[in-house]
Amino acid sequence: MEQRERSRDWEAFAARFGAIEENVERVVRGKRDEIRLAMVALVAEGHLLIEDVPGVGKTMLAKAMARSIDCSFRRIQFTPDMLPTDITGVNVFNQEHGDFEFRPGAVFANIVLGDEINRASPKTQSALLECMEERQVTIDAETHPLGTPFMVIATQNPVEHEGTYPLPEAQLDRFMLRLAIGYPSIEVETDILATHGSGHPLDDIGPVTDARGVADLIVQARSVHAAPAIRRYIVDVVESTRRHQDIHLGASPRASIMLLRASRALAAADERDFVIPDDVKVLVVPTLAHRIIVTADAAMTGRTPAVVLRDLLDEVPVAVSESP
Repeated sequence: MEQRERSRDWEAFAARFGAIEENVERVVRGKRDEIRLAMVALVAEGHLLIEDVPGVGKTMLAKAMARSIDCSFRRIQFTPDMLPTDITGVNVFNQEHGDFEFRPGAVFANIVLGDEINRASPKTQSALLECMEERQVTIDAETHPLGTPFMVIATQNPVEHEGTYPLPEAQLDRFMLRLAIGYPSIEVETDILATHGSGHPLDDIGPVTDARGVADLIVQARSVHAAPAIRRYIVDVVESTRRHQDIHLGASPRASIMLLRASRALAAADERDFVIPDDVKVLVVPTLAHRIIVTADAAMTGRTPAVVLRDLLDEVPVAVSESP
């Protein structure tokens, strides 16, 4: 009886997870894998960096996710003249009451879209560090907690570099996953013209759950079992990035934690209450590629972080799958 109830719990998790996926896919066509990874980041309490050329649906993906959840949403259009207080908020003197009152910034929302994040100055970018890691904002020695769920979805264009500031490693490390949307197939793009040309696709979708529903998914995903062999496999993969000859800077222990949390969320989305090695393998590149730096020699020969990581997956022994 208990086993049957647990099975129904995970079926309900996958059903709610899948409902959000399908709702987003009505707007972002033909990108099921990318949408699933974005949802994994949400359920695993991570943040998402979408890096791709203009016009492929980066902002649309973020807006569709927010529209699918009945929760607060803010968009921040990053510009060189933006100030940190525009993001975090500021204390303003209230003449009527004779004291200072806190006015929240744009980061006080469940889903925050940071559009073209690399166009803001390093000082402004650093305003997000505490928000993303500790889910709180400190202004004048007073700490203000952020809500649940809280997710930053940032976009940036990897082609045009004029007037941009590269994200520092400390901030890159706070993004759980980095995705590239990519161009759609010919069939999908033809379908997009038939549907998007007559109106805005976001107008056709509504919420399929609310903030409380997502919070329940987050709590349930935390309970997914990761066997000792799986945890050791994750550590072996991350540790191998620190001694590989083609990697100048390896992944941090935070990367191991992020990989484990994302693996749990992906397992739950597949109606499982335990992690298998394939969950880890799917997530290695989107979780670690932005956290490592390849050597100059490797870069000259065209070996990108993603290529090196795929080679590492072939070299690191796979853990023996264990059921709970």
